[in-house]
Amino acid sequence: MTAWKARRFWQGASAIEVPGGYGIDLDGRPARTPAKRILNVPTLALAETVAAEWAAQNEVLDSGSMPFTRLACMAIDKSSIARPAIEDQLAQYGNSDLLCYRCAEPTELFERQALAWDPALAWAESKLGARLWVTRGIVPIEQPVDGAEALRHAIEGFGTFGLTALFEVVTLSGSLVLGLGVLKGFRGPDEIWRLAQLDESWQQEKWGVDEEVSAMNEASFKAFRTACGFASLSGAGN
Repeated sequence: MTAWKARRFWQGASAIEVPGGYGIDLDGRPARTPAKRILNVPTLALAETVAAEWAAQNEVLDSGSMPFTRLACMAIDKSSIARPAIEDQLAQYGNSDLLCYRCAEPTELFERQALAWDPALAWAESKLGARLWVTRGIVPIEQPVDGAEALRHAIEGFGTFGLTALFEVVTLSGSLVLGLGVLKGFRGPDEIWRLAQLDESWQQEKWGVDEEVSAMNEASFKAFRTACGFASLSGAGN
């Protein structure tokens, strides 16, 4: 969602029931997305959260202070229109999933990766039917066809709002398995993020903290947790 320049024209913002879901009422006018589509969402909980973001705005809208609105707009303006392309992009993460590529050296990091990541891959196989191969190094490997198909099936099972959340958590974490895991209850957001950041944490232990990188990671973690909250509020996941 691009930065908005619109000015506040409403006194109050509230969630209302509309056919097929819930909308955001702005003094009798519906809230709209940047593409001018009506901003309707699937659940009352999400509508109330989005309405609170609109109610908290000052004279000029600050899109950066409206993360749940941003994701809802993405669902309506992008995910509902370009779903096949989004599914294809997510499937590509599964074909080269972070968890399947372990370091060749040092052995200590390889062992840490195995201890942390193997349970997630085991979950993906047992719960999703996605059997994936693991390798050491960066040379690409071809995943089993049945594993790739199972991951694709899991992606296709999400509705528009859930797909939006999945896209966010996968692109932020770098792993389709972890993205599916956090939305389907394998682990909570904090633990999944720790797994996604394992290599970065190792580097910090060995070389110290880069303040700029640390700030970027913190911002990404905040966005990751927001996406998880968006999925929960929209009824996606389990």
